Amino acid sequence: MKKLSLFRILTVLFVASLVFVSCEDDDTQVGIVVEDEEDGINTITDYETPKYVFFFIGDGMSSPQINVAEAALGSSDFSLKSASLKSTSIGSLNIQEFPVTGMQSTFAEDRYITGSAASATALATGKKTTINTISMSGDHTEEYTTMAEMAKAKGMKVGIISSVSIDHATPAAFYAHNETRNNYVEIGQDLLASDFDYFAGGNVRTSKYSGDYSYENFKADAAVNGYSYVSTKSAFDALNSESGKVFATLNILETYSGDGNAMPYAIDLNDGIYNTADNQITLADFTEKGIELLDNDEGFFMMVEGGKIDWACHANDVVSAAMDMIAFDDAIGKALDFYNEHPDETLIIVTGDHECGGLTLGFSATGYETAFELLDYQTESFQTFTGKVQEWASEGTMTFAAAMEEAKDVFGIGDESKGLGLSDYQTELLENAFTRSMTGESAYSDEEMAIIYGYYDPFTVTITHILNNIAGIDWTSYSHTGTPVPVFAIGQGMYEFSGYYDNTDVGKKIIEVADLSE
Repeated sequence: MKKLSLFRILTVLFVASLVFVSCEDDDTQVGIVVEDEEDGINTITDYETPKYVFFFIGDGMSSPQINVAEAALGSSDFSLKSASLKSTSIGSLNIQEFPVTGMQSTFAEDRYITGSAASATALATGKKTTINTISMSGDHTEEYTTMAEMAKAKGMKVGIISSVSIDHATPAAFYAHNETRNNYVEIGQDLLASDFDYFAGGNVRTSKYSGDYSYENFKADAAVNGYSYVSTKSAFDALNSESGKVFATLNILETYSGDGNAMPYAIDLNDGIYNTADNQITLADFTEKGIELLDNDEGFFMMVEGGKIDWACHANDVVSAAMDMIAFDDAIGKALDFYNEHPDETLIIVTGDHECGGLTLGFSATGYETAFELLDYQTESFQTFTGKVQEWASEGTMTFAAAMEEAKDVFGIGDESKGLGLSDYQTELLENAFTRSMTGESAYSDEEMAIIYGYYDPFTVTITHILNNIAGIDWTSYSHTGTPVPVFAIGQGMYEFSGYYDNTDVGKKIIEVADLSE
């Protein structure tokens, strides 16, 4: 071993003292490892291999998405519309309970701004890959073993939960291996062949199926592979530790594929087509049931994705994003409850796969002022309102004045008594957007349209932009960004997740701490 300088010895002792002080209250033991100069200096903490591992991934979630959810919860005037979320009501996010925080970079093998398939592969396997690739090498010659597959091989039970379709990029990266995330039928077959114990949340994305293979074929194949298929609230509630392998989803997602076979946005949960008992199952409910089904002497691994945070941010709908952030955090709360009962056996990691939308808490026209309480007036998601606009366009009788009354009712926009009066400039923006929505002018018709409206209905996205701007919030993109993403950790091995590192290191650290490697 090479001799260390006095400065470096003093540095490692200082860092060690800080860690000892931070751990005094919970009796955590800390050990120091000093390596040679080539390898640098490491400080590590002693920990037991966790028996239970939770991995929460907020798709599209970085610091701004967390901050805006905190802002919503911190405003006494911001009432949570979904009854299922009111139990947690106003207060701090569960994420704030995590004692260790790190930060990860997210770039893909072939592009700086990553996509969900490449980033999920990095998180699930600890290895980089190319855009749209699911847990394979970038040249598609090698399949990467995922941490979920490692956990299963070790004898642990495994659960995969998502608020979007269960064959979407992020959940798929934990059980499938494919050249492209768009091969939904093949990914569904990988799901059934995985032998994982619990799949829950969104359904398979039947809207993307092609050829002769159908949803009924998938259900039949699930039965052949030993899965109990559950899509009613009563059947879901009846599940227990003796139920065997389970595929659980919402009843409506057997027939409705208009939103990618995903769970509803949290803000829409109690409205319209979702307002039946069989569809009142939240991400937190699926997580809590998963704990009940997976708990066993050999332990379990559970991945939970809050997928619609990303979708709301793509559409620049900050209220829907905040509500889904809160729903995601409620699911994290279920894991924290379990951790509090098993603190010596549990590890919980929370992170995002990338940021989406370039969300900014601050807007040039409001200076340093914000008015987050104004967001309370929005009562439904961009998705639901866009459906109304499409109906107006189809009927061809809606006027701009009548449309603005609808917008006032759903978003509060244009109501001076609520502090949401409009300037002449804003009214002109809305009128132009309304005309484009009614004539069916495509966002791809020219460069200007694509920049202003992205993929989305012009009238709806203009409304959300103006509401967000008045509240002091802005967006830079309809796409992902390269903003680094925070990592939160609690439990056995949590100190391994402090610092700044790559997204592949998140996967590597979980695999190492949980002793999952082959």
